[in-house]
Order: sequence, then structure tokens, then C-alpha cells
Amino acid sequence: MRSTTTLLDTESATRLRAVIGRLSRELRPTPSGQEAALTPTRISLMLTIDRTGPVRLGELADVEGINPTMLSRSVAQLVDAGLVARTCDTDDRRAAWVSATEAGHGLAERMRQERTEAINEALAGLEAADRRTLEQAIPALEALARELKGRRP
Repeated sequence: MRSTTTLLDTESATRLRAVIGRLSRELRPTPSGQEAALTPTRISLMLTIDRTGPVRLGELADVEGINPTMLSRSVAQLVDAGLVARTCDTDDRRAAWVSATEAGHGLAERMRQERTEAINEALAGLEAADRRTLEQAIPALEALARELKGRRP
């Protein structure tokens, strides 16, 4: 257990949470995602499916933290859009796998590129010292994300 003296004060923790939320909301919409008429949930699913490769639906639900009903509905919409392929597990007929189609992979790559370009454009407006500070904070933010994921029920 970590010492409480290393924790942020409530105001700083609140500001960190708020800024992470704002950053997420600002990066969520992309021209490619809007053209494909994808909701934030479907965008997240599409990016995860593309990144992980073929994945079982149950594992995808765990990674994304969404209930199986919403997952099933969202995956069906991605399948209907031709972005994801769904196949039955040959060893367990109750289970299914999903993977990105060629069109889905292309869309995921465009969305990632658009988000990276948005970050780089925004960084160009910051002072060099602020850019260095953000770059140095990346490992700590990655560790924070792992900690938060590990605490999710």
C-alpha cells in the first residue's frame, strides 16, 4: 500500500479527472468516425477489435467494460456496416469471435491518424516546456490507466 502523502490533494485529483475527460471528449469525434456514423461506443469497439485482432466477445466485453446486451447490439451494427466480421468458435459453439474487416481496419487506421494529427496540431500551440512536460508525463499516465483498469469491477 502506498503512503497517503504521495496522493494528490482532492482539488488536483478532480482537475486531473476533469482534464482527462475533456481530452477524451475532444479526441473522440473524428471525420472518419462521423462519416461512418459511429457512436463513441462503436468507435471504441472498432479500435479495440482492430488493435487486438480476433477477439472473443466475452473478452471484448471485459476490455470495454460494457454489458453483453449492449456489446451484442453494437457488434451487430459494426457487422452490418461491413467493419467487423463475426465467426463462431469451432471449439465452443456458444462463443463467437470478432475481427476487423479490411474496411474496418482502414477506418481504424484513419481514426487513429486523425486523432494523432489533432494532438500534434494542439501541441504546436503550446510552449516547448509544456510539450516536454507532457511527454515526460506519458509513462505516469499509462501507469494510472493500468491502475484504473485493474480497479474496475
